[in-house]
Amino acid sequence: MKYAKFLLVGIFFGVVLTKSEAVSWYRIFEMFQFQSFHMYGILGSAVVIGALAIKMIKGLQIKDISGSPISITPKAKSITRYLLGGTIFGLGWALTGACPGPLYILIGNGLWIVTVVLLSAIIGTFVYGLVKNKLPH
Repeated sequence: MKYAKFLLVGIFFGVVLTKSEAVSWYRIFEMFQFQSFHMYGILGSAVVIGALAIKMIKGLQIKDISGSPISITPKAKSITRYLLGGTIFGLGWALTGACPGPLYILIGNGLWIVTVVLLSAIIGTFVYGLVKNKLPH
């Protein structure tokens, strides 16, 4: 029962993304073709809400579920790193029609073939963990 509120927030998030068509392959395709503002509006709203949430977490010194203070460490700035990572992420998003979060929503909506994409993402994360120390950071 300790995690029930997180499950409820996740279900609510899935319903909102489904109803807003943010998990629709056609909406994502329109975005990458610069044919519609719909997804840019959703993503822009998410960036603004995320920035406000980070400011609130830092300002109010909010703690995590275990009671420890939330610590957000600054990331090293590297144009090459972010261009390469963003390109790989964007290509994956364009090829599959979904970023990692909506994969669960798509599976929950009955698109079982997306399980292949989810398993590929998990394997990719595992492989990254294996080679992380060999990569330039």
